[in-house]
Amino acid sequence: MAVTLTTWQAYSLEALAERLGRACLAANASVTVAESCTGGGVASAITDIAGSSAYFETGYVTYANGAKQRLLGVRDATLAEHGAVSAETVGEMVAGACRDSGATLGVAISGVAGPGGGSAAKPVGTVCFAWGDVRAQESECHHLPGTRDVVRGQAVRVALIGLIDRLEKRVSPA
Repeated sequence: MAVTLTTWQAYSLEALAERLGRACLAANASVTVAESCTGGGVASAITDIAGSSAYFETGYVTYANGAKQRLLGVRDATLAEHGAVSAETVGEMVAGACRDSGATLGVAISGVAGPGGGSAAKPVGTVCFAWGDVRAQESECHHLPGTRDVVRGQAVRVALIGLIDRLEKRVSPA
């Protein structure tokens, strides 16, 4: 049974991270994360599971734009044209994380967790995600309501669910 974004509330972070581990092992895959607004929350959830070193080796917390550029290869032009919170930026982030780590699959997250920092175009709660590898990335942006902690927690869940969904499809395509 595939996990969907609409059912994320039913799962604890621990249950999601355990399911991710099983999916990685079944797909013989490794994962990496490139995080901004979640500040390492996805990596923390994954590594809270004993044995996660079998499928998780490296995570990146690139809060500042300079770190996104230096560590993940996000282009100046991308940041200038689209900003840090954009489908384009997270696409480049996940590609860079997979390139550097050698992981099979990655997720990147950048957003406005609040309470400040939002704009009319990108209000507080705007979070962009990308899942993929060096060759191909799928990006989407969501508006996640709530306080800073709630937005960050929801973003961690969305990131984990996206990884699980993609890995489970590799093992048993629909």
